[in-house]
Amino acid sequence: MFDGMVAIASGKSSRLGELFNEVPDRVSDAATFIGLGYSAGGSPTAGYLAALAAVFTAYVRAMCKVAGAPQDYCGPMGKPHRIFVTTICAVYLTVSPHEWQPVWHEWGIPAATLVVVFFGALLTAGRRLVRAAVYLTR
Repeated sequence: MFDGMVAIASGKSSRLGELFNEVPDRVSDAATFIGLGYSAGGSPTAGYLAALAAVFTAYVRAMCKVAGAPQDYCGPMGKPHRIFVTTICAVYLTVSPHEWQPVWHEWGIPAATLVVVFFGALLTAGRRLVRAAVYLTR
């Protein structure tokens, strides 16, 4: 997450850098959420859905930019938000006793995290589309 911010802050951002910032982020999204889906308490289906929703959110942002709208990184489940929620899940699972980790019909905290990411990413994609449409019709 910091590579793009450092490039912008130092004045060394470029179109080529933007390309090589975005592509690895999408691979990272897929690996993170699919992997979490296969973890104990996860759901592979939820992992794939969260990965698709995350990539779709970035796709919507890119298509809005191509159409002439400004880059829009709004949430509630943009890349930093998705990683934050996933990190909180991982830290909780690491430090909490097994007894404190609830399970609902074989779904644990990882599956619940993926569901939050999935619906949050869809909401984010919708918000970005609406905001871009408003900008483009002014």
